[in-house]
Amino acid sequence: MRTRICNILGIEKPIFQGGMAWIADARLAAAVSNAGGLGLISSVNAGTEAVRAEIRKARELTRKPFGVNIMLAAPNAAEVAALVVEEGVDIVTTGAGSPAPYMEAWKAAGIRVIPVIASVAYALKVQELGATAVIAEGAESGGHIGDIHTMALVPQVVDAVDIPVIAAGGIFDGRSAAAAFLLGACGVQVGTRFLVADECCVHPTYKERLIKATDIGTMVTGKRLGDAVRSLKTPFAKQFARMEADSSISDDEIRAFGTGSLRKAVFDGDLSGGSFLAGEVAGLIRKTEPAAAIVDDIISGAEQLLLSAPRILTEVI
Repeated sequence: MRTRICNILGIEKPIFQGGMAWIADARLAAAVSNAGGLGLISSVNAGTEAVRAEIRKARELTRKPFGVNIMLAAPNAAEVAALVVEEGVDIVTTGAGSPAPYMEAWKAAGIRVIPVIASVAYALKVQELGATAVIAEGAESGGHIGDIHTMALVPQVVDAVDIPVIAAGGIFDGRSAAAAFLLGACGVQVGTRFLVADECCVHPTYKERLIKATDIGTMVTGKRLGDAVRSLKTPFAKQFARMEADSSISDDEIRAFGTGSLRKAVFDGDLSGGSFLAGEVAGLIRKTEPAAAIVDDIISGAEQLLLSAPRILTEVI
């Protein structure tokens, strides 16, 4: 199953692995890329030189295309923006800020830039800046989220821009991927399901909590701070929510409580101090499996559903 984004990026299957902070490393990215998708390395790890090391490690693990996700609000964003040029990275996805300050240098280096967006207005802005494509991410996703949900966001972005649109948020299997393609997306980005990939580095407790999650197993915190985040319901997330609801607790105290929480979840499996980021699809997770099996299940499943659409329509009628 090939789409427009496959031809542009040189990948075999129209699926991206989310560039999850502290999680998306060379091993996971290479596994997804070797399976035909686009693996991504997070730039929010142990510093700029650690990102360089992961890029070089990924090149040892795969000959397929992979990219780097840059969180533009990170303190080292400018350093990583220069690093990807130095290292000859071909594909960059961005989030948490505008890529405008770096676009000229990236385009001159031949880098394909694909920002994550949560609104039509921002999609139009990055298209004007020269983005290769956009990732339209709905509020079902894990981590930092916007207000609009995938089903409503994707078709509006598709109608507004001329560049390819990748759907993200709520994508778990062939069913949700097929729906995204029917909405006009030419690819999907998946984060939460890759958390239980065999190649994913998160703590075993993180994977166990995902497997045990239910349909109402996630919650959103951070709205009071203007930075909404979706995570699993854990003692930490519930305490964060209680602090947000208490007007006697300052915003600075809440931020201090949350500092370092993702690292505590990823590396320590700390339920009381860690933020276990996950999307609403966590309730569908049943097992761990290789990244290649996840890629195949999603893309082959979508292809089979789309090919069987006439039969399904007949049955419905």
